[in-house]
Amino acid sequence: MSLLLRINLAFAGVFVLGAALAGYAFRSIVDDNARREVLAEAGLMMDSTLATFEYTSKEVLPLLGDRTLDDFPPQSIPFYAATQNFLQLHRRHPAYNFKEATLNPMNPRDRPADWEADVIQRFRNDANSTEVVGQRQTPMGDVLFLARPIRNEPECSSSCHGVPSAAPRALIARYGSDNGFGWQPGEIVGAQIVSVPYATAAASAQRAWRAFMASLCLVFGAVFLVVNSVLYVVVVRPVRLIARVADRVSLGDMAAPEFPLRGATEIASLRRSFNRMRKSLDKALRLLETPVR
Repeated sequence: MSLLLRINLAFAGVFVLGAALAGYAFRSIVDDNARREVLAEAGLMMDSTLATFEYTSKEVLPLLGDRTLDDFPPQSIPFYAATQNFLQLHRRHPAYNFKEATLNPMNPRDRPADWEADVIQRFRNDANSTEVVGQRQTPMGDVLFLARPIRNEPECSSSCHGVPSAAPRALIARYGSDNGFGWQPGEIVGAQIVSVPYATAAASAQRAWRAFMASLCLVFGAVFLVVNSVLYVVVVRPVRLIARVADRVSLGDMAAPEFPLRGATEIASLRRSFNRMRKSLDKALRLLETPVR
């Protein structure tokens, strides 16, 4: 196996190992960045719904006052207002979803799906948990979801969600008295869940990774050509010339040209050593040819 081939194999092995490590590290970085960006988007949307909730609670409800006893518009419910506001966004961006899922909802549309019920149960099992992040597959692709618990406030138990007899008459007339009651103060009754598409961010991360690997291969190809050219000019070609001349001298051809002394320091030193050895060999052969008197 030639010296150049050995060096190339070693160089290729180092590149493959380095490219695998660099590719894995870069892929982890871009995937983490994509996930953080999507979750940041989900957090912003969650905060937007909470802003709608607070606006309804602090500015709309006080204007209605006791009118909700006889006429109970659902728009006056902060959770309802937040959901309706998000539905306007959902019509334009179907991949984005928001739901205030509750285990015993007054409004049937708030009834949780199986996976949403599992999220709520996680909050109920760990009362100190304030946020759950997960990923799930949908017909529209992978989505990331951000969930936060819904706790029943004491005033809600006393006015709306305690016992049907204490609830406003208009509320009973609209939703009935079978669901949405019996909530205990401080109890985790549901979860606010925002779902954001992850497929687009994942595809962007994939493209970035492919571009990085392509650039890495191009850089390796350029370095490979430069290194091979330098090795051939500086090492391989001079060593081959020395080998050819040394082979002729070893066969007794003293007419072979001397080695030129130009080139890298180590190669020039090797040439000087071969030239000295050749001169010594030439003198020894002449002494052997000289007749003894």
